[in-house]
Amino acid sequence: MNPEDKAGWTPLPHSHEDLERAKAVPDTPQTRAPAYRLAWDDEDFMTRRELRPVRLQLELLKPEMALSERGIRSTVILFGGARIPEPGGPAWAAKNETQKKNLEANAGYYAEARQFARLCSEYSASTYYREFVVVTGGGPGVMEAGNRGAADCGAPTIGLNIVLPHEQAPNEYVTPDLCFNFHYFAIRKMHFMMRAKAVAIFPGGFGTMDELFETLTLIQTGRMERLPVILFGKEFWKRAIDLDYLAEQGTISPGDQNIIDAVDTADEAWTIIREFYELR
Repeated sequence: MNPEDKAGWTPLPHSHEDLERAKAVPDTPQTRAPAYRLAWDDEDFMTRRELRPVRLQLELLKPEMALSERGIRSTVILFGGARIPEPGGPAWAAKNETQKKNLEANAGYYAEARQFARLCSEYSASTYYREFVVVTGGGPGVMEAGNRGAADCGAPTIGLNIVLPHEQAPNEYVTPDLCFNFHYFAIRKMHFMMRAKAVAIFPGGFGTMDELFETLTLIQTGRMERLPVILFGKEFWKRAIDLDYLAEQGTISPGDQNIIDAVDTADEAWTIIREFYELR
C-alpha cells in the first residue's frame, strides 16, 4: 500500500465503495424498493421529520470540517442589508420613490463594506488566511460587498447562504469551496459566531437587526466573550435603535450600550479592531 493512502485507511469498506456496490445489483422489485436503499443515500428517509436531529448535526458538521481543513481559525462578520445597491447601480428593491432615493443614498455603505473587507483581508494575508477571514450571508447588497472586498485582494471569503421561499443565489465573489447552504437558521447563526473576532453591522432590515441583537445578547449574558461590535452609519443607527432610551427605562443595565462602537468609515472600523487586539 502507498503510505500516502494510509490516511483514513480501514479494513472495512468505505461508505462510498458500498454505495457503488449497492447500485451494481440486478434490477428486481426488491432492489427497486425504498427499503433497500442505504440509509444515507435515501433522500425520502433523510428528509423525514424524525431525522431532524441528524440533519441539524450534519449542518453543524459539514461547514465545520471544511473550515477546519482550510485552517481557518477566526473570522470577521459583515451583516447588512441585501437591498443596498452598489454605487451607481439600480435600487432594485425599492417599492416607491422614497425607498429608491434612500437606497441610492445608502449605496455608500456598499463601498465602505467593500473597503472594510479589503482591510481585514489584507491583514488576514499575513496569517496565511487563518485569521480575520471575511464571512457574510453570501447574498447580495452588503453581503456581496464584503465578499467582493476580500476577493479584490485575492483572499478567501466565506458565504453562509440559506434556503429562503424566494430565490436567493450566492453572490459571485464567495470562494466556491467556502460557499455553504443551510436549512436551519439556528445552525447558520452558530457558524457565524463560532469563529468571530469582530462583527461589523451595516444598515439593514429585520435580518440585520436579528443578528445584531443576538450578538449583543450573547455578550451581555456572558455566553460569548467581548469582541468589537461595530455599527456602520452613525445617523442611520441613531434613528433605528435607541439603546440610551433602553438604559433610561431600566430594561438594560447602564453601560450595556457601550458594547457597541459606531463609525462611518472602514478605516475607523479597522482601527477599532486593530487596537482591540493590539495588532501590528
